[in-house]
Amino acid sequence: MSDTPQSSPKSESIIAVPQVLERRRRQKKLTKITSNGTIAAAVMVGAALLAVIVANSDAYEAVHHFLMEPLTLGIGPLVGSISIEAFVNDFLMAIFFLLVGIELKYEVTVGELRKPRQAALPMLAAVGGVVVPAAIYLLFNSSGSNASGWAIPMATDIAFALGVMSLLGDRVAPATKVFFSTLAIADDILAIIVIALFYGHAPSLAWLAASAGCLLILAVFNYLKVFRVRHYMIVGLLLWFCMFNSGIHATLAGVLLALFLPAKSDISLAALRPWLKKKADRLDDIYDDNMHILGQHEFMATSATVERIMHQVTPPLERTERAISVPVNFVILPIFAFVNAQVRLVGVDVASVFADPVTLGTMCGSILGKPIGIVAVTVLLVKIGFAKLPSGVDWHQIIGVGLMGGLGFTMSILIAGLAFTDPAEILAAKFAILCGSVIAATIGCLYILLTGKKASAGSGDSQD
Repeated sequence: MSDTPQSSPKSESIIAVPQVLERRRRQKKLTKITSNGTIAAAVMVGAALLAVIVANSDAYEAVHHFLMEPLTLGIGPLVGSISIEAFVNDFLMAIFFLLVGIELKYEVTVGELRKPRQAALPMLAAVGGVVVPAAIYLLFNSSGSNASGWAIPMATDIAFALGVMSLLGDRVAPATKVFFSTLAIADDILAIIVIALFYGHAPSLAWLAASAGCLLILAVFNYLKVFRVRHYMIVGLLLWFCMFNSGIHATLAGVLLALFLPAKSDISLAALRPWLKKKADRLDDIYDDNMHILGQHEFMATSATVERIMHQVTPPLERTERAISVPVNFVILPIFAFVNAQVRLVGVDVASVFADPVTLGTMCGSILGKPIGIVAVTVLLVKIGFAKLPSGVDWHQIIGVGLMGGLGFTMSILIAGLAFTDPAEILAAKFAILCGSVIAATIGCLYILLTGKKASAGSGDSQD
């Protein structure tokens, strides 16, 4: 290219700045949409509703056949195959679990879980919200194959529940949302542990050893302060493959990968400002007003160095979260909802499905067990003086949180698929999950709407 300027750099900048600002405004609007939990929850619910419609239409057989089609990847004699449905549930959901793990590590590092006493109340309330629903489920399904679904009503869907709660606006105190977020994270931790312990297959020691080797590599990366995200992702893929063949549910690879992602910056922030000033002065010295920017090679090289360093300021944990949050919320979770909410009721006696012990145990566990467990443990801990309600939170808000805890869509459907092999049991579980989530959301919203003014005016001292 010629170094001859095409136009004045000054005039170029005058024209370009408004264009850049306008692009930034459009990007900001898009970011505002994609970071909105309510919109993300609505997209996921829409995908689930579409799945129910498709499942009860003439398109069901074609969709079901498509989901059973194999995806094959091979190099020479090494060939692997997995169905589309399994790819969604085992691989794509591992990316969702990676996001859950990142959120967990963030909370442990700088969030609510950083202060044990502050986090103890919602975390222990989450235990109550896990134990009581499981116990209620077992009251209806104490023996036989149905009993394996005991963990289905224990899960709370973070994205779905917080999305619904955000619809209530200032009727919910900010501290209540923090309380609920911490509870939901603790709930997910418990669900992850349950999946690992109770819903894997007979483990393969060889593949478990290979998985341990991958974890060791990740630990070495973290110890040596390797800050390139791609290195972690490559080992993470290998970890997923080993866990997929080990008998332990492969989605847990996402959580384990997140725990090893560095949460610190690769750059000394104290030294960054003087370094940037030095580079800015250098850029000012070498910039030539009379030469096209593409011909100013030293200027471009120096700018690239600054850009690369500024990219490294953001910790790998946050860079990964930024990269996957939108795809997870707007692509992976809706796809998962569509694939797994295929509740076909054509030719089925709905009354018998509703009366199925799996349905009754799941619905009663989520609708009744969740609020009973969450509220009872919270009351107990407050009354014995172990903790106090957060400032601005009263008992109406806690009851609302308990009711909202019954929204267990994503994790509950995942556990149902792991717990049962009988299509009738899977149908009953999914039917109960969908109905229970709708009922929990409706009752929770109505309760908070009816008590919201009193709750928003309440204080943390109202428990006495």
